[in-house]
Amino acid sequence: MSDRLMPVAICYDFDGTLAPGNMQEHAFLPKLGITPNEFWTKSNDLAREQQGDRILTYMHLMLKEADHANISMRKEDWAEYGKGIHLFPGTEGWFPRISEEGRQRGLDIEHYIISSGMREMIAGTPVQRYLKAVFASGFLYNASGVAIAPAMAVNYTTKTQYLFRINKGVLDLSVDAAVNAYVAPDDRRVPFSNMIFIGDGDTDIPCFRLVKEQGGHSIAVFPAGDAAKAERVGRLIQERRVHCAAPADYNAGSDLDRRVLAVFDLIAARATITAPHPDVPVVPAK
Repeated sequence: MSDRLMPVAICYDFDGTLAPGNMQEHAFLPKLGITPNEFWTKSNDLAREQQGDRILTYMHLMLKEADHANISMRKEDWAEYGKGIHLFPGTEGWFPRISEEGRQRGLDIEHYIISSGMREMIAGTPVQRYLKAVFASGFLYNASGVAIAPAMAVNYTTKTQYLFRINKGVLDLSVDAAVNAYVAPDDRRVPFSNMIFIGDGDTDIPCFRLVKEQGGHSIAVFPAGDAAKAERVGRLIQERRVHCAAPADYNAGSDLDRRVLAVFDLIAARATITAPHPDVPVVPAK
């Protein structure tokens, strides 16, 4: 087997996957003095009335409410709200530890976020430094650095685009043609069989299914002790949308930890089995 580490991508949803609830509910909405129920009801009502995209609608409402409350809306302000996000147990330590577990198996573990939440808030969390890329919704800024409108909206159907970007190694969002260009499966940077997608619910179903059906591994998580959400992810298993489910506990030795390490072992074993022998010539396909 080559000394070169094999790239493996773990792709995470954020809200409900790495942190409880929606990220806006941790620090931003309390700053405005608005309850989550008030905000999401208003946002969803507006989307329904205007027949609009729910992601664009909530982003518009965030800007409108912040402006009404005379709250600063620069990138650093959003990142400050991100610092107030409470993560699930073990999340911060998960990234360096699981990357080292991969290295010990000959794997180069890359971490990606694919989320309908705010990239500016994710940038303020302690996990940002471990991420190779963040694909999430974000704002457009004026010359003074103030957010003025949505620039990118990532919804449940568009999330799959970013899996193909990771698959082909096209991480620059300004490059579009290369995403749709034909690349032979053997030439793709991160094969789908070397991907793990971790999410928490219905909005992750397109990603769950794509990764699973292309030979990768899909894992649903739920808050420990939450029977309703455990039942929901159980339905995802029954419908064969995911391989398995586990509590959102990222500590060493947790059920989620054991399952991800088992996938690492599977990928490493497959690489060992299929590695070419130096004495056997490679015969080009006809």
